[in-house]
Parts: sequence; structure tokens; C-alpha cells
Amino acid sequence: MDPAAAALPARAATTPSLPDPLEQRLEIWPAWSLPAPLPRPGRGDLIWPAWFWGEWEVSSTPMEGAEPPLRWRARFLADGNGGAVADRAFNASQIGAALLGDQLLGVRNDPANPNRQVARLRGDRQLESTVVGRRSVRRDGASFLADELTLLVLHGPDNPRISRVEVLGVWQRLEDGSITGEQWQASYTSPAEGLAAAAENPQRYTLRLVPLRPGSDHASGTGAPAAGDRQSPPPPDPPAVRPLTPESAVAKAGPPQPDRPG
Repeated sequence: MDPAAAALPARAATTPSLPDPLEQRLEIWPAWSLPAPLPRPGRGDLIWPAWFWGEWEVSSTPMEGAEPPLRWRARFLADGNGGAVADRAFNASQIGAALLGDQLLGVRNDPANPNRQVARLRGDRQLESTVVGRRSVRRDGASFLADELTLLVLHGPDNPRISRVEVLGVWQRLEDGSITGEQWQASYTSPAEGLAAAAENPQRYTLRLVPLRPGSDHASGTGAPAAGDRQSPPPPDPPAVRPLTPESAVAKAGPPQPDRPG
């Protein structure tokens, strides 16, 4: 056998693996740009780790500035396959109350696509939000990364306003059952101005989720229903804002518009 050919497998075995696209995204913050390495999500929802299952008190604090933390409650349901999905009805009502008060009149989910919602706002306005890019990865059993790009179209008396928002979150489960997170956020111009765009208004936040639901063991994960079980569906026609990323939809619509997300 050719000695050079025999050496090829050994060299291939020592070739380092390529960095994960989301890890690379974090490294270049805040110099983000589009296009991003975020595949189109199709009709599937974002699947969170099972340790997100349950009800939480969430606090969000900007990394810069002296504003007090924003607080609300969030809920995640078992997806029937060993993961969790956001209870959009509950989360939207909580985040909407914290951010917009009575400016948010209601939100309609697209029953055929969990990645699309339409919000009704005061002032004869309507905000359509659609997730157009998504990537998620688990570093290990207690760490999770998720990045979403959302297309926003605000309809009103004037011409529609179109923009894009990207939110990347890194989540870590702690031994006491709580979850800590960081979120990196940036906005982009309308795709009508070109699919390529540089990030604008970059912001960064720290978050903490403390379990509230009685009877669930978040530290061990044993409180989540087994695969095949699923919570009751949310009530019909609920408000819905993307979980833990209200800046990607209703919070962008204002006024009044707090200068921060949850």
C-alpha cells in the first residue's frame, strides 16, 4: 500500500471539527450582518430542552444602562417528544402587559404556522411577525443556544413599515433548578433594500428564570411529562409573543415603546 495513502485516515481523524455557526455568531458580536447562517424554519416550532417545562418568573436586565429589571411570567409545555414548546397565549399576555399595557389589543396565531402571529394595536395598527430563520444547538445536557431572525411588517394608516430583528440566546440550567440566560439582539433594514444588511442598534441582556410551578423538579428534569404526554392546548385566539424575545414583535410596535426587551 502507498505509505502516503495509508497515512490519510490518521490525518483525517485529527482534523479539528468546524466551530458551530452560533458560536461563531457570538464571537463576532456586535458586527453581525445578513445573510446569517439561519435556515428557514418551515412550519416547525422552536423546541426547547425539557428542563424549560413549567412556569417561571422571568427577569430581564440590560447589560448597559441603569434601568431596573423587567419582570413577567413565562410557561413552557411538554411537546410530546421529550422537549418543550412555549405557551404562547400565557407568555404573550404577561409580556404584553409588562411592555405595552393597554396598547396591545390582542394577537392572533396562525393556526397553520406557529412561526407567524398578527397583533392588533391601538391607533388602527396591525403588526405581522414571521420567523424566517432559526438555528438551535445544545452544548451539553444543561446548556442551550437558539437564534431567530424575525420579519416584522407594521400596517397602519400610512405605508407599511418593514424591518428584521435577530435575537440569539444562550441558556444554562443551574443546580437549584433556575435558568440563567443572555440575549444578544440587533435589527436590520427591510429586505426590500436588499437581503444583505448590517446590524443596527445592537443590545445585550441578562435573564434569569426561577421556577414557580408547584410539583415540578426543574433541577433534575423529572417534573416534565414523559414523551407522548402533552399539556392541554392554550385557549383559542390568544395573544402570542415569541417567548423571552418580546423585542422581536409587539415591543417594536409602540408607542409607547419601552427602550428595552424582556
